[in-house]
Amino acid sequence: MERTGFQKVGIYVDVANIAQNGGYGIAYDVLREFACRNHGTAVRLNAYLAFDEERAKSDAEYRKHSLNFHANLRDYGYKVIVKTVRFFFDELGHRYAKSNADLDLAVDALLQSNHLDYVLLVTGDGDFLQVIRALQNKGCRVDVLGFKNVSYLIKNEADIFVSGFLVPDLLPVQDEYGMPLNREPWGTLGSYVRGICYTYNKEKNFGFFRVLDSINEGLWITDSRKENSPYKSIFFHSSNLPEGAESILPNRNQIFEFKLAQGDKGFQALDIRYGYKYSFK
Repeated sequence: MERTGFQKVGIYVDVANIAQNGGYGIAYDVLREFACRNHGTAVRLNAYLAFDEERAKSDAEYRKHSLNFHANLRDYGYKVIVKTVRFFFDELGHRYAKSNADLDLAVDALLQSNHLDYVLLVTGDGDFLQVIRALQNKGCRVDVLGFKNVSYLIKNEADIFVSGFLVPDLLPVQDEYGMPLNREPWGTLGSYVRGICYTYNKEKNFGFFRVLDSINEGLWITDSRKENSPYKSIFFHSSNLPEGAESILPNRNQIFEFKLAQGDKGFQALDIRYGYKYSFK
């Protein structure tokens, strides 16, 4: 049964893992909105990240960018937990850097969970498997949000796994030069969105994409015909698919990016291209 009313929410973001695996540049205000979608109030918002003090002394741009990022996170209400990068030498004398905030995140989440109903764990790291189980055993609902290289173990252990690529406005849809494509709000006519193909008719050469249209409760209501579903079904014809796509459809692991155009009976997908394809590790 889904919780209603006041819900105490905790968000724990493994910033380095997310940034290195497809989530660089996410909108942290949208992430907060997503976590609190079920009438929730953010009690804990923790962002764990690395900072190279040695580099900051000689690289003014790195220092400026890092400190601005920390300040922006704080503006959105996040507590910034900084782990200083430390350098070591291996047995061959090669110098390497290490900064791991996993233990800090795990301990904080377990200690603070006594005051939480719901935890959104933002990472793809399989090392958090036992943390998820412990939080669930303490009575918390635990969802995982990730981008690329998500551990199959934590995907299955979470109450729900959410692809960050599919959350409206969390990560911009970009052109081949890395520039945002959207000039229209996500989900409106002319906007670019991401979705997965949940059904495809090979005889009639058409199918439907499922797109998360809005950030609200009821992610489990995937039937877009229901009034309280947060999803839209978007028609597409095979002639608009990228090369080779027909052979893999339907496919819930392959994300597509496309433009919403006006069709005969509603929205239609045009300018369809491959997005990220999940291969859980």
